[in-house]
Amino acid sequence: MPIQTSISVSRRSVLLAGAGLAFMQAMRPYMVNAAALNELRITASPARSALTGSTRPETDVWAYDSQVPGPTLRIRQGEPARITVANKLDQGTTVHWHGMRLPIAMDGVPSISQPLIEPGETFTYTFTPPDAGTYWYHPHANSLQQLGRGLSGVLIVEEREPVSVDRDIVWMLSDWRLATDGGIVPGFGNAMEAEMSGRIGNTVTLNGVVPDDQPVQSGERIRLRLVNGALARIMALRFEGHRPVIVAINGQPCEPHEPEGGRILLGPAMRTDLIIDMQGEPNGRFAVIDDFYKGDLTYALTHLAYSSAPHSRKSTPDGGLRLPANPLPEPDLATAKRHDITLQGGMMGGGALKGVGGMSRMSMSGQADIAAWSINGMSMTGDGQAGMPPLLTLQRGRSHVLTIRNETAWWHPMHFHGHSLKVLSRNGLPVPHHQWSDTILFAPKDTVECAFVADNPGDWMLHCHVMDHQVAGLMTILRVA
Repeated sequence: MPIQTSISVSRRSVLLAGAGLAFMQAMRPYMVNAAALNELRITASPARSALTGSTRPETDVWAYDSQVPGPTLRIRQGEPARITVANKLDQGTTVHWHGMRLPIAMDGVPSISQPLIEPGETFTYTFTPPDAGTYWYHPHANSLQQLGRGLSGVLIVEEREPVSVDRDIVWMLSDWRLATDGGIVPGFGNAMEAEMSGRIGNTVTLNGVVPDDQPVQSGERIRLRLVNGALARIMALRFEGHRPVIVAINGQPCEPHEPEGGRILLGPAMRTDLIIDMQGEPNGRFAVIDDFYKGDLTYALTHLAYSSAPHSRKSTPDGGLRLPANPLPEPDLATAKRHDITLQGGMMGGGALKGVGGMSRMSMSGQADIAAWSINGMSMTGDGQAGMPPLLTLQRGRSHVLTIRNETAWWHPMHFHGHSLKVLSRNGLPVPHHQWSDTILFAPKDTVECAFVADNPGDWMLHCHVMDHQVAGLMTILRVA
């Protein structure tokens, strides 16, 4: 990773931070005056965790507040928040609030938006979230190892008028590559994995443990917030015997609908909110299957285990399933400026690399950065560095359409910081259900068309969230100015 021990923030970053305040001023109609801030604090430090159960060896991890995943943080839409991050690691870190439309100074990318939080230091993130929804937080420094060793957690921005459910549940899904002694297998940044599907683990956890049965009751309605915090593993979940309804994708409400083919597809960094009516009989047990990789790699993630007694309420809660819309500006497709973005590289083709943009350096671990991927022919490796040239400069306040083509033989969850994109079409076919997303999953050879209003000024990363792919070149900057 190209992280240095001393980083200064450029004059442009300071100016863009001020522009970020103007963005928040523009969002003021959607804000609520709060008598008190949401004051929170988390600490990144080494810890130990019983990922595989209390009878198995514990694993040395890096964690927020000594727990994996970190604490689920809840703040309120339109109300100011202050989240102080303390660093007790032996290396610099940051926190990126994944999916949130925040000022650039709060985005957590080293040297682009803030200096590293050095060991022993703290940094306070202050922002007012315009959007409700399910988000998550993780480092953007030495991210392959810091995320891979456990640093992540869920951030929920609560709606002013939430849908009526009996329970609101979070499933933070991760995977780990563990040795028989419980330790994390070394070898982050393996060159072959970087050119293929990334570092996929051999152990999947739900909220930090290998999952037991999940207790439910007949007749209850739950809101289930799914978050994929894995480095590279893609998941496709089927809830046997149930009909989940998708009500939000990557934090943004959509038209309530059942998933195509009954499978909820979750690439790394993606979130999906479900409403599920528990219609099984008392004492019933139903598998939740992950069959993305098919064949012998299909497995039961967990089971929904019904109690012997039904819910005391005899009918589902009143009210519909549609979540209140967030204040996203609607792009004007008739006047939008159009841009082409092409993903290239990796094993088995996808185009030659023209260069590494002057960005190849040594990582914290001492491993040389690998330029295996490119965007429009250029590779930028690591986690973001001062002076990264923008791929595009987008006029602020104008609508833009991005046509993103995946010319590679591999899957890529592409994440755009600071904005949410309206997904218009995939491979020429309209995308239904009014879907917005900050992280779009591309199958090999996919072409996706998406649109947004570039209303948040700054230098914003666009990168693959298979972390091996990001640090090996599948990253760029889109400048809004």
